[in-house]
Amino acid sequence: MAGTEKRIGLIVGREWSFPPAFIKEVNDRNEGVTAELVQLGGTKMDDLTDYAVLIDRISHEVPYYRSYLKYAALQGVNVINNPFMWTADDKFFEAGLATKLGVASPKTVVLPNKEYIPGIHHQESLRNLVYPLDWEGILAYIGLPCVLKDAHGGGWRDVYICRTLGELFEAYDGSGQLTMVLQEFIEWDQYIRCLCLGQTEVLPMKYDPRERRYHVEHDHLSPELGARVVKDSLTLVRALGYDMNTVEWAVRDGVPYAIDFMNPAPDMDINSLTPHYFDWTVKHMADLTIRLAKEKPRKMNIARGEFLLGRREG
Repeated sequence: MAGTEKRIGLIVGREWSFPPAFIKEVNDRNEGVTAELVQLGGTKMDDLTDYAVLIDRISHEVPYYRSYLKYAALQGVNVINNPFMWTADDKFFEAGLATKLGVASPKTVVLPNKEYIPGIHHQESLRNLVYPLDWEGILAYIGLPCVLKDAHGGGWRDVYICRTLGELFEAYDGSGQLTMVLQEFIEWDQYIRCLCLGQTEVLPMKYDPRERRYHVEHDHLSPELGARVVKDSLTLVRALGYDMNTVEWAVRDGVPYAIDFMNPAPDMDINSLTPHYFDWTVKHMADLTIRLAKEKPRKMNIARGEFLLGRREG
């Protein structure tokens, strides 16, 4: 690091509200830590990364950034979120992880692709696949209605609620080269989206997926349900090592089911979060990253691949 000042770097896409608010919040605190947008123009393998903390908001759409962030993690930089764990991000894995951790999750099946790239020869390249699919057995396990969605998607893209076989087959036939998962549909009484920061802070927000909006209602959860949602959210983010994530819960008969919880670049826009929750997010992200910037750099055993694990807390 140049001098004694520690730096936090932000890698962003089109979002306009969180980056300047976060940078201003950090810089106005005058704690010997500054925040700024990272500038990249090609990275050499002997370049040093002059940041204590890097916040990744866009590498899932810009692969060069992901390569840079992996290299930074190799140097011991605290990268939010661990770029190696991003690679494990799929909805079938997350359902299995939740179940292994004792967290309620909908029954889930991952399906073979409907279509493949031109180089795949159906008779020669797919000899491990059973065809046709046992739809009867799959639906006996999942039931109707069900949810068909992209295993690697986000932002409610390519998500279909199917109430009949016809609707399911139509959605699957139109999925192209996407890998889809089929999930039990939870007829929910309440829906909660938790913003989780630093593997210690959980903000449970009332969210309506039909309206795609948050409702600022501080008493929307009973004490018992609120405690369980916070506890289970922390269980999930600590297993993932995510310092910035959202966990979505569909509550049926008092039981919160983890619907989606691998969201390492969660929505932080003021218009969707509302000014109230946006202010909480900016302040807590500043708290987290300033603390991490001031910490003693991590020592890793590179030969044992410890750079793959990312940061763990709690």
